[in-house]
Amino acid sequence: MNAYIAKNKHYFFIRWVLLSAIVLFAGCASVPEIKPIANYSPMVSYALSLQGVPYRYGKSSPEEGFDCSGFVQHVYGRQGIALPRTTQKIAQSAALTQVPKNDLHPGDLLFFNTNGKPFSHVGIYVSNNNFIHAPSQRTGRVLVSSLKNRYWENRFSCARRP
Repeated sequence: MNAYIAKNKHYFFIRWVLLSAIVLFAGCASVPEIKPIANYSPMVSYALSLQGVPYRYGKSSPEEGFDCSGFVQHVYGRQGIALPRTTQKIAQSAALTQVPKNDLHPGDLLFFNTNGKPFSHVGIYVSNNNFIHAPSQRTGRVLVSSLKNRYWENRFSCARRP
């Protein structure tokens, strides 16, 4: 009987570890890297070329890294469009027009509530429910994520178009 109990505990432990790993990685899932192609605007293509640049809080250059608003400010700045430095100020900019979620175009700015504030994170819409952003120190880099990911879907605040 003791061997039977020990064997079941072992199987239970293995199942628990596997299930925990699946749940942990499913929440962090991102979309595979999307390569810049001719179909994208120059701005979106440039943003996609920055995939993998390290996340660095308070930074806004490919050499030093990016936080979310620094990434957006840098990408738009390369296209001659000046945006404020913080996510909150970008969202409140009079130069941006509110866009319904069902009418997103590549290059639209997406805002999320990630810490109790409606404008605490920003990314750039790519296409097909994908957006590019510098999410956090935890993810560590600029990457593409899906708006259909439960985490982002539940935290979506609004979209704005310059």
